[in-house]
Amino acid sequence: MPVAEILNINGERMGDIKLNDSVFGVEVNKGLLHEVVRMSLANKRQGTASTKTRGEVSGGGRKPWRQKGTGRARHGSIRSPIWVGGGVTFGPTPRKYSYSMPKKAMKAALKSALSARAKGDDIIVLDSLVIDEPKTREMYKIIKNLNIDNASALIVTENRVEDIFRAARNIPRVTYVSVDMLNVYDIIRHDKLIVTQGALERIGEVCS
Repeated sequence: MPVAEILNINGERMGDIKLNDSVFGVEVNKGLLHEVVRMSLANKRQGTASTKTRGEVSGGGRKPWRQKGTGRARHGSIRSPIWVGGGVTFGPTPRKYSYSMPKKAMKAALKSALSARAKGDDIIVLDSLVIDEPKTREMYKIIKNLNIDNASALIVTENRVEDIFRAARNIPRVTYVSVDMLNVYDIIRHDKLIVTQGALERIGEVCS
């Protein structure tokens, strides 16, 4: 059964906690993680790239010159794709790149990501996360006390706390989410996972 240290916001060791083996001790499925990360990145794409075809650009209503006798190549419209200012052939048009995966696969991927962090001793459990005021310096002080100021970190609490969000949003390589917003992509792209004790219980519920 995976075990993690419990620290306070001053970086002092408060004890150990046994992590849920069915959530933090499963076999890591790298292929599934890859698929979920691909889906997450695809869902972030705006898909707004757009070009106009020869039927959408303005002008070109008449033949630029007569078919024969000019010594020039024959043309029927100045909006042909081979003309400057003409339409674009096979250009991008607005489309949706987003897609979804089965809920069971998403839960399995989340367990794999959490287990990967547990096996790498990259999970830090806080007994609580309370700050005096919503200031960046307050959150940075906690990050420094935990000796992870040189690593990227994902902070997870049981519920969204606005003061913590405001204190963490300006720190480079630090992301804050509540348990209901926890996702595979954020876990994978951060070096450390900082989670409160209350959030640990909620994570077990989300993954079950």
